[in-house]
Amino acid sequence: MAWETWITYLATVLLLMSTPGPSQLLMLSNSAANGLERGLFTAAGDLTANLLQMLAAGLGLAAILAASATALSAIKWMGVAYLVFLGLRTILRAEAKSAGMALKSSRRTLWMQGFLTSAANPKAVVFFAALFPQFIDPALPFWPQLALLSVTYLVIDGMFLTAYGASASWLAARLQGHAKLWLDRIGGGFMIAAAALLGLKSLES
Repeated sequence: MAWETWITYLATVLLLMSTPGPSQLLMLSNSAANGLERGLFTAAGDLTANLLQMLAAGLGLAAILAASATALSAIKWMGVAYLVFLGLRTILRAEAKSAGMALKSSRRTLWMQGFLTSAANPKAVVFFAALFPQFIDPALPFWPQLALLSVTYLVIDGMFLTAYGASASWLAARLQGHAKLWLDRIGGGFMIAAAALLGLKSLES
């Protein structure tokens, strides 16, 4: 792959990442409630789902998913419901903290939340299948180029998620009392907002 092609791809991905989506909002919420160290497991879950979606795109499964509109819609609406559930649970946990019961999610739970939130958008496979060919040279071996594009995307996504998580964790560490509880409630609101974003995408499809 030519250097100029990779730079163009890098700039494209940075532009795509400039607007926060459901995964970024989830990262904000989980890092504020659990700290950055635990929040990184949410990022890991998200990136794992992205990696599987990229592999699916590379293996030609995008056409299968694109042809199954009913399956796409069902998966997306299950994702919407899951995020609403997480948001409401986060708000309820904030109320539990106000009663003196501090609760934190396990690392496995945080990873699963990140994975399911990203996997709830199966059109990501179609997205990667549409994005990658714009930067792949058919005269060169396919899989090394796909690997480079995938790793580049995952690194940038991971950096953005870590930045979101670090900001939320930093703010949460400096708030106390009612301000901290309100941050947790806002975190639950972020998850519900993420559900709304997924819902809007479902309605548009």
